[in-house]
Amino acid sequence: MARQGARAGTGTQTGRVPVTLAQIARQAGVHVSTVSRALSTDDDVRGGVATETATLIRTLAEELGYQRDPAGAALRTGRSRMLGVLVPRLTDIVLATVYEGIDAAAAAAGYHTVVANTSDDPQLQRRRADALLARRVDGLVLGDARSDSDLVAELARQRIPLVLVSRRLPGRVSVTTDDLLGGRLAGEHLLDLGHERVAVVAGEPYASTGAERTQGFLDAFAEAGLPVPESHVVSSPFDVPGGRAAAEHLLNLRPRPTAIFAVNDFAAIGVMAAVRDAGLLVGRDVAVVGYNDVPLAAALPVPLTSVSSPMYRMGELAATTLVNMLNGKPGRSRRLRPTLVARASTLAGGPLDTDGTNGTDGTNGTGGTDGTDG
Repeated sequence: MARQGARAGTGTQTGRVPVTLAQIARQAGVHVSTVSRALSTDDDVRGGVATETATLIRTLAEELGYQRDPAGAALRTGRSRMLGVLVPRLTDIVLATVYEGIDAAAAAAGYHTVVANTSDDPQLQRRRADALLARRVDGLVLGDARSDSDLVAELARQRIPLVLVSRRLPGRVSVTTDDLLGGRLAGEHLLDLGHERVAVVAGEPYASTGAERTQGFLDAFAEAGLPVPESHVVSSPFDVPGGRAAAEHLLNLRPRPTAIFAVNDFAAIGVMAAVRDAGLLVGRDVAVVGYNDVPLAAALPVPLTSVSSPMYRMGELAATTLVNMLNGKPGRSRRLRPTLVARASTLAGGPLDTDGTNGTDGTNGTGGTDGTDG
C-alpha cells in the first residue's frame, strides 16, 4: 500500500515544494528517524536499518524526487560533508589532474569538494582559506603550501583538519611525489648520457617541489664528482615564459650547458623554445629534461624526456587521508615513487663524446634556421 501511495503522490511532490523526510516516512509507514538513517551518507548509520526497509525508503526517495539538504545535515551532524581545496591555479594541468583525484576520492567517501585558486599569492591564499572555512568545510586539502608563509601553521593551531598535496612542509601530513628521488633520476639520466656541463631551471624557492627536485639533481652530479656551479641554477616561475627566460640566461653562459633540467614540464617547454630561438636543436645541441610527464610531453615536435609523477593518485590519497583523519584515524604522509620516461629531447643526439659533443665537429648542426626544433 505504501508503494501505491508513493506513485500516486509523485506528480505533486516533485514540483516546486521540496520533498521532506516526513513525507517519505508517511509513504513508507516508518518513523522519520528510520528514513534519516536509511538515507545517511555514513555507512555505519545506514547499516542500522534493515535491508528491505532501506531499499524501500531509497526507492521512494528517488521516485518522489527527494534532494538531500546539506545545510540541514550539517546542523544535525556537525559535518558539512564538504572538503575545501586550495590550488595555485586550475589552468595548470598538473594541479587540475591532482584535483580530479581529490574530487573522485571525496565523492566515493560521500563528500563534495569546493576548490579555489590562489595564484600562489600568500594574501589571496589566506582570503580563500577563510572563505572556504566560512562555508563550514570539514577540512582542507592544500596544493599551494609555501615555505615562506605561516598559513599552514595558523590553520594547524586552529585545529583545522588539513592535508598537503603535491608540495610538503616539515611536520605536516602530506601526499607528494618523492621529488628528491625524481631530481636524482633526471641527473643520473644525463650522467649516463655523458653530460658534464648542465644547468637547472629550478622553479620557485618557496615550493618544496622546485627545491627538492633541484636538490636531488645537484646531489647526483655532486656524487659523480661534477658539482653544478651556482651560476647554472636559476629560479623561475613554473610556466612557459619563466622557463624560457631562465633558459635564455643559461644559454648565454660560456661554455654553454649541454643539458638543462627544468623542474616542471611547462618550464621545460619554455626551455625548448629558447633553445630553438638560439638556433640550436633540442636533443642534439642541448638536451632538455622536464618533470611530471603531462600528456603534452610525448606529443611535442621533439618529445620531452620527463620524470613522471602520479598526479591523479596523489589527489586520491590526499582526499582519502583527510577523510580518514575526519573519522578519527591518524594522518600519515606518503611520498610516491616517480619514474623517468626518456624521449628524443635527451636521446636524439645519442651519448656525448668526451669533448661534450654528439660525435659531430662541434657545430650546431642546424642546417637551416626555419624556426623549428628539427
